[in-house]
Amino acid sequence: MGSVDHMESQGRMGRWVNSIEENAIALILGLMVIITFINVVLRHGYNTGLIWGLEATSYLFAWLVLLGMSYCVKVTAHIGVDALITYFSPGWRRIVALVAAAVCLVYAFLLLKGSWDFYANFIGLPGTTGSWFPTGFQTDFQNQSWYEGDDIPMPAFLTFFEPMLNEGEAYEKLPLFIPYLILPVGVALLLFRLLQATKRIYTCEINGLIASHEVEEAIEEMAASRSEGVK
Repeated sequence: MGSVDHMESQGRMGRWVNSIEENAIALILGLMVIITFINVVLRHGYNTGLIWGLEATSYLFAWLVLLGMSYCVKVTAHIGVDALITYFSPGWRRIVALVAAAVCLVYAFLLLKGSWDFYANFIGLPGTTGSWFPTGFQTDFQNQSWYEGDDIPMPAFLTFFEPMLNEGEAYEKLPLFIPYLILPVGVALLLFRLLQATKRIYTCEINGLIASHEVEEAIEEMAASRSEGVK
């Protein structure tokens, strides 16, 4: 089953997440292009620039990478090595794929714990205790919700956070809990996508987590188009 087919076969929640994910990626790419273009024009045409442009594009790029991590699981675009697996029977390939998916799920869960533990204090919430798996929540932690970025000014429409997280004090720059939000959100999306992929492997909709042989398929398509052109 191709990536388009299995995306269409998902339920309402899957389609809702697909829409948010794809629109967010498109929006981020567009914003990065616009900010970079404006900065180039200002720098070379008017000897000035957006002071906050570099920081903004850096945050947007981080969001793009972390959203793309889960998106690539959805469309089976991650690169893997299957030179040995191809010699297995279909039954053994499915077993190996399920084991690999289980390992990925454990990894994503641990990554989610780590990302939440890093992010939680930036929004004034406790992280989890335990080295590997959560055993509870911190009872004593440093509230870091007042931490700010370097250059991006605080947008006026986000000032409602100030009485909740900054004791009524005004933020001069964008607080870090806003750009850092992508850490738990991006990893949670990755875990969600891996759960979906594991289910599709179990129901034999797909053969594994890695990409299909795109190079070979592209070469075959190119050869077919050339042969048709010769005719």
